[in-house]
Amino acid sequence: MRNLTQVEAAERARLLDVTGYDIHLDLSAAGSATDNRVFRSTTKVTFRCTEPGATTFIEVAAGRLQSATLNGRSLDPAGWSAETGLTLPDLAEENTLVVAADFHYSASGQGLHRSVDPVDGEVYLYSQFETADAQRVFACFDQPDLKSVYTWHAKVPAHWRVISNMPVATEQPDGDDTKTVHFAESARMSTYITALCAGPYHEVRRGHDGIDMGYFCRASMSDYLDVDDLHLITTQGFDFFQAQFGVRYPLPKYDQIWVPDFNAGAMENFGAVTHAEAHYLFRSQVTDFEYEQRANTVLHELAHMWFGDLVTMRWWNDLWLNESFAEWASHWCNSEATRFSDAWTTFLSVRKNWGYRQDQLSSTHPVYCEMPDLEAVEVNFDGITYAKGASVLKQLVAYVGLEPFLAGLRTYFQRHAWSNATFDDLLTELEAASGRELRKFAAQWLETAQVNTLRPELTVAPDGTYQQVTVRQEAPAGHPTLRTHRIGVGLYDLTDGALVRRHRVEIDISGERTDIAELTGLPAADVLLLNDDDLSYTKLRLDPGTMANVVQHINGFESSLARALCWAAAWDMVRDGELAARDYLALVLTGLPNEQDINLVTATLRQALNTLVFYADPQLAAQGWTDLSHTAKTALQTAEQGSGFQLAWARGYAAAARSADDLAVLRGWLAGDDVVPGLTIDTELRWTVLQALAANGATTADQIEAELAGDRTASGEREAALARALLPDPANKAAVWARLTGPQTLPNWQHRALLQGFQHSTQVALTAPYREAYFEVIGRIWATRDSEPAQEFVTLAYPLHQVSEETVTATDEWLARDGYPAPLRRLVAEGRDGVVRALKARAVDTAAAR
Repeated sequence: MRNLTQVEAAERARLLDVTGYDIHLDLSAAGSATDNRVFRSTTKVTFRCTEPGATTFIEVAAGRLQSATLNGRSLDPAGWSAETGLTLPDLAEENTLVVAADFHYSASGQGLHRSVDPVDGEVYLYSQFETADAQRVFACFDQPDLKSVYTWHAKVPAHWRVISNMPVATEQPDGDDTKTVHFAESARMSTYITALCAGPYHEVRRGHDGIDMGYFCRASMSDYLDVDDLHLITTQGFDFFQAQFGVRYPLPKYDQIWVPDFNAGAMENFGAVTHAEAHYLFRSQVTDFEYEQRANTVLHELAHMWFGDLVTMRWWNDLWLNESFAEWASHWCNSEATRFSDAWTTFLSVRKNWGYRQDQLSSTHPVYCEMPDLEAVEVNFDGITYAKGASVLKQLVAYVGLEPFLAGLRTYFQRHAWSNATFDDLLTELEAASGRELRKFAAQWLETAQVNTLRPELTVAPDGTYQQVTVRQEAPAGHPTLRTHRIGVGLYDLTDGALVRRHRVEIDISGERTDIAELTGLPAADVLLLNDDDLSYTKLRLDPGTMANVVQHINGFESSLARALCWAAAWDMVRDGELAARDYLALVLTGLPNEQDINLVTATLRQALNTLVFYADPQLAAQGWTDLSHTAKTALQTAEQGSGFQLAWARGYAAAARSADDLAVLRGWLAGDDVVPGLTIDTELRWTVLQALAANGATTADQIEAELAGDRTASGEREAALARALLPDPANKAAVWARLTGPQTLPNWQHRALLQGFQHSTQVALTAPYREAYFEVIGRIWATRDSEPAQEFVTLAYPLHQVSEETVTATDEWLARDGYPAPLRRLVAEGRDGVVRALKARAVDTAAAR
């Protein structure tokens, strides 16, 4: 595929106006056992050219070009390749191009993905076109600012359903157990948000406020399509966004399709949103953490209908704005319009922590940065683009006020509907609505990288009042920007075990030191909390007195957001080598069993596990695993029976189990012996337990096969592949590595499962030899695989568990070689960053034991 540059895209946008696509796909053989590798696509494109006689190109990432005619004359096939596209010479003012080509079905989740359901053998197709994969399905000018209208036609097996951006216009039986489905002409949109899904999908239709709504999934998953809850969240989102944005949803229908083998969480195809079935259709019991994550994803994609689809970025420089806005809007809507009123706590504990981690890697970049080409875009779907950008928008709302922000947003939507815009266009409307100059704010927060740290410095007078309260702002040496932060400062008193907020001030922090005069003379608090209510994007530190009280009374905060800020501060301190891993674990073991926010329990348990894997002194980690497993077992026994908290602690217990006694308990659960009252060992929890046993060498391949025999589904096959990969046998690891690096293209679900199971914290010595093997193959993997599986391999196969100076040296030696593309080098360097951070944290933990 062509690595389109921004310069090429700008020139082509100046030259062309694309007036329409008419796309015919022959998918009738997709269900065949033999003739299922390719499909015929015939596309008619009409477009204008501002400079008749000019030459341009169109992307056609096909397996074989059958024919191409431009304005009635045949084009030379020598002017086409899948890597560069098709040359279009001697353009007229009005042009008609017809391209017929054979395209490959995808197994990587890019282009037109084909998946076979192991339950019934049925075939399902879905498209995924972001960033520039529409060209894998039809000839197109594949860039966001060449919007057009699209008319789709698909020939499919007669029992299939077909879904696209617009409603079906007609269906025509073809008389050979096939039919052709014709869709209405679409609204004006970019290529990357067009869509087509086809297969014997299960369908449920509902309506709301004049909008026809469809819910789809594979037939074998229909029992798990929770339409009532999905429809509730969707309609709450529609009502909220239409009222707040001042613009009605512009299409006649809104379909959501839960699809297999999806790479991301979801995709905002205009009117035909695809979701990851594996993440969001629940075959077994889940906690409110999973329900909230699903609601957030539903709302994130819905927000994109306005921000991203109705108004679209001109080029991928503003990818951050698309994703940051949807990220901010989904949490805003979740907290205001659904049952998940503490969504901002989840934003901090899950999403924002992702942003903080990404922003401290060597690959850190400004929220806004130039994207010279598509390859640069592919690796920028990261925590900075999503979570940091959303945090900046949240602070911007606090800075200008919600109503002026919304007024500017409404004008932006009205002025740029159906077209393309930039962040500068949005900023212009926000300045006009708020009356505030925002360019300096934008430059400070969007055009600089890394994260600041805020530390309180307190002087208490003899009478127990604050003599001086100062906030010291720090920045890393390599990114020395000190920003203006709008923060709250809360004073909390310890009263009968509760931490009660007595006073709060909201101030602007700027420069290296900021004195808070408003607190001088006030009685000193038991807890002084910077960034109270989490207005700014910043790491926090706690003063010694506050830290001591938080360790003993973290659950005394009534607000889950205040507790989340303290948990996040402690986690940051561990990662930064300012708090020993053993001390962080002591806080977890003491405070987490009493935590009543399921999102904080889930997120903090994951962080505790990572602390033991990467940040604890390995010589002392064994005791840490014992302590964590004991705490988890006690917590699940005392939790409310059948509750999400009991399930969360059961998962934590399985992940922490290392001893023979704990592994015996897990084996008993699978046999139905000594199961904690209220805990259901259902399908998904069985796989979680079996995978824990596999990682510890406490089960066999035959037992995994027996479990799969009772769950012969796509999910079961995925979980079994992961469990097999975890088995700690040298021959097994060699076989897994051979499959991952061999010439055969693996389905993306299998590729991901094998990668997730290849390395484990109990198998560090076993997989140590693959450190050198990794550096030998990543160049070839990157060059020969589709971008999604290539990125997954480079990230997940990196020897992150080999925490040693030898791993750092091996990485440095590879990075010193020439000839590797920048996106690949970036991902490898990020792996190195993780090892360096772990080495520092382990040294701190070791020193704390002396």
